Amino acid sequence: MKKHSVLGAMQPREFLSTYWQKKPLLIRQAIPDFQPPVTRDALFSLASRDDVEARLITNFNKQWTMQHGPLGQLPALTRKNWTLLVQGVNLHDDQADALLNRFRFIPDARLDDLMISYATDTGGVGAHFDSYDVFLLQAQGQRRWCIGAQQDLSLREDLPLKILRNFTPTQEFVLNPGDMLYLPPHYAHEGIAVGECMTCSIGFRAPSWQELGEAFMNFMADSVELPGRYADPGLQPARRPAQIGADMLGRVATQFKKLASRPDDIALFLGEYLSEPKPNVWYDAPQSPLTAGRFAAGARRRGLRLHRKTRMLYQGKFIFINGESLLPVAADRRLLQALADQRTASPDLIAAASTDLRESLYQWYRDGWIVLA
Repeated sequence: MKKHSVLGAMQPREFLSTYWQKKPLLIRQAIPDFQPPVTRDALFSLASRDDVEARLITNFNKQWTMQHGPLGQLPALTRKNWTLLVQGVNLHDDQADALLNRFRFIPDARLDDLMISYATDTGGVGAHFDSYDVFLLQAQGQRRWCIGAQQDLSLREDLPLKILRNFTPTQEFVLNPGDMLYLPPHYAHEGIAVGECMTCSIGFRAPSWQELGEAFMNFMADSVELPGRYADPGLQPARRPAQIGADMLGRVATQFKKLASRPDDIALFLGEYLSEPKPNVWYDAPQSPLTAGRFAAGARRRGLRLHRKTRMLYQGKFIFINGESLLPVAADRRLLQALADQRTASPDLIAAASTDLRESLYQWYRDGWIVLA
């Protein structure tokens, strides 16, 4: 049986049916001989940038503190009980992006980012739970994980971070480099560094229904069109002037039902919402961009690839890229779907692109969304 790159001998289908959102799984040597995608110093450098989300968590003298980045200065490496968390490392480093892509047996619409945590001896973030699935891949050193499927998820209210009030672990593991622990949502856990260590956390998007509902209403407010105006030509004399009549309710309900019956609205909303980059993400346009002709020639010769920051999805006839939607012709749609799935497009595919698509590709290149392969 062919081994999957991050699941050992287990196939993705077996993992998803047996463990995904159901129960934890420990995989020893999920990635044999694994090395951190970035060095400690590179991680520290990322944490000092204002376009990177980073947090410093300390537990000095039994007092929890949390500081948000940019973090220009960190505690001494010899001091115990501190942790640095850097979100979205995949957006800034090709090796980290390649690691995240090894988890694409989960759809891109659910895959979020790669966080890397660095901790000195005994460092951690306290007992907590996540509202989403997470893979915890040990990158350097050792970390002891205590986990438990407890029902009491109440939090301490006297702390600056979300730590469980009562934590009762039922299992304990020490992870070495290359070992990986999967935890479903709301599974209580605490990781404590055994010496200096680095851990990669592969997280997933799990927006609340409230969040999705509010975003959808904002989307509909910008796109809805209900022509005409309320009218009631068959109006009868009012016996109860202050009462809202059943006929009026029915007329308004009929119009509003039109909003829920437009089949493309949900697809358009989800595609634009899920492909929208995070607020702290921006793109660097090429300093000396090629002309349209030289770009087209280079693309036909070398192909194209998406920039690691670019989010690209599709559904039916629609293509979504970085929060924008397109409705291409069928031939171009196949090309763009291949680009989204593979994150690269071969020279043969580029050669078959229509004039309109070539213009879009060139604009994406100018915006920093795609690059020559």
